[in-house]
Amino acid sequence: MNAISPVLFQRIKTSPFWLLTIGSGLMAIHLTLVWRADNPNTLGTSILFWSAVASMIWQRRYDLKLESGMLASLIGFLLIAVILIRIYSIPLGGNFFDLIPVLSGLGLGLLASGFRGLKQYWTELVALFFIGAPRLLEPWIVDISPITAKFSAFVLWYSGFDAKLNGVYISLPTGTVEVYPGCSGIETMIHLLGLALLFLLMFPTHWIQKILVPIVAFSLGFIVNGFRVMLLAILVAQNNTEAFDYWHHRDGSFVFSIVAVLLFGLFCWFLLQQNDREPQQTMEGYEL
Repeated sequence: MNAISPVLFQRIKTSPFWLLTIGSGLMAIHLTLVWRADNPNTLGTSILFWSAVASMIWQRRYDLKLESGMLASLIGFLLIAVILIRIYSIPLGGNFFDLIPVLSGLGLGLLASGFRGLKQYWTELVALFFIGAPRLLEPWIVDISPITAKFSAFVLWYSGFDAKLNGVYISLPTGTVEVYPGCSGIETMIHLLGLALLFLLMFPTHWIQKILVPIVAFSLGFIVNGFRVMLLAILVAQNNTEAFDYWHHRDGSFVFSIVAVLLFGLFCWFLLQQNDREPQQTMEGYEL
């Protein structure tokens, strides 16, 4: 066994085919687990982030240094082995489940390039971390439920509803809804911040845009969720339990996440269009 292991590690760390096979397998395993968890929002985000990471690696494939030492290869192999062993016993919503993407990337990076070459993959590792970031970071973030409730109550009042606010409770004449932390919108906001990070990593932007993109992502997540809470309050006031359950727990919640992503996508598309026009305008000014 001692004589075979060095040969195995050497083949893995020098063969792009084996690295591609292992990476594809880890990605497929994680996406399968997310699919089994029956969370469309997380599944869509996971597919998007994994695709972006794969694209970034593929674009830089000829520039990557695939040189790994025995210790780094061993640690990388053990990380992947732990993932493969734990997937049969971990809960689908646990912390280890949310760490699978970044641990997979870390293990594969150590196998491919060792400790010194791991810095080549820092952008991909950060992106993989953001797949599970909403649930990992949520316990450490200040509860914004009162702010969400205040925003939704104000929109209701401004729209002509007789809405009253008491802490995190939004009251209409015929019903009251509580905005608890799970409905504060923080998960959507963190997802959009992750998308903002991907956009900044994959496309050239000005320093003003680097500041503006995360702010817009965070704001869109908050505003879209605020309208979702407003809709839920109206449905409670109408005693429409079936519609409330749909927009609160089922596919309706996913619809609002899609709307937030589409709006942010349109904003990013607008920025790219502006960036494409600037060089053309500069050239025209130079010719004049």
